[in-house]
Amino acid sequence: MASQELARKLQRRLQWEEAEEGSPQPASCAFAAREPEPECEPLAWAPTASADAELSAQLTRRLDINEGTARPRRCKVFNPYTEFPEFSRRLIKDLESKFKLYDAGRDGFIDLMELKLMMEKLGAPQTHLGLKNMIKEVDEDFDGQLSFREFLLVFHKAAAGELEEDSGLMALAKLSEIDVAQEGVKGAKHFFEAKVQALSCASKFEAELKAEQDERKREEEKRRLRQAAFRELKAAFST
Repeated sequence: MASQELARKLQRRLQWEEAEEGSPQPASCAFAAREPEPECEPLAWAPTASADAELSAQLTRRLDINEGTARPRRCKVFNPYTEFPEFSRRLIKDLESKFKLYDAGRDGFIDLMELKLMMEKLGAPQTHLGLKNMIKEVDEDFDGQLSFREFLLVFHKAAAGELEEDSGLMALAKLSEIDVAQEGVKGAKHFFEAKVQALSCASKFEAELKAEQDERKREEEKRRLRQAAFRELKAAFST
């Protein structure tokens, strides 16, 4: 549908330009032809040419996507902690672990077959069309698969109340055993409410980071004590 709409727009643009070229010039234009002003002509036609080029590029990419020949666009480096400040560090790490669990190809994406397997393991199998619609709803780069950012977007939309209750994405969010409403935006109905709650995100981020560091230190101390106890036991048997 989108490609057909772009094609119609491009066709209307071309017809309009042909009509402009074939119509007789008014007297003012004839006078301008006798005394040309080079500065005016580029200004008159540059926006049209730019719009045509942009429309043509969009149409070409859409056709490439439909034919499966489109190259994925390069995006800026994705930082989940800054792009999803309403989610805690622990929640993002849990979601990242779940994403990697179902990324069987280890390519950083969940494709259609991997999503099919995920939904089957979660106990909510989907039809082929249902799986394609699930991807389409959050597929921002039109590559037909889910990146980690798009995967997080599923849970963001679920917490913000932007998903249909009986949709496949809502089933994915509910069955993932992660309470996004509590861990994420605290059940906010609108994203702007979540933004208000995320104003203290910087201090919260630092506290969570410190908690992780303290936990690693405790684990290291336990490991050191176990090694010391083992050495003492070994020495006792050696004597």
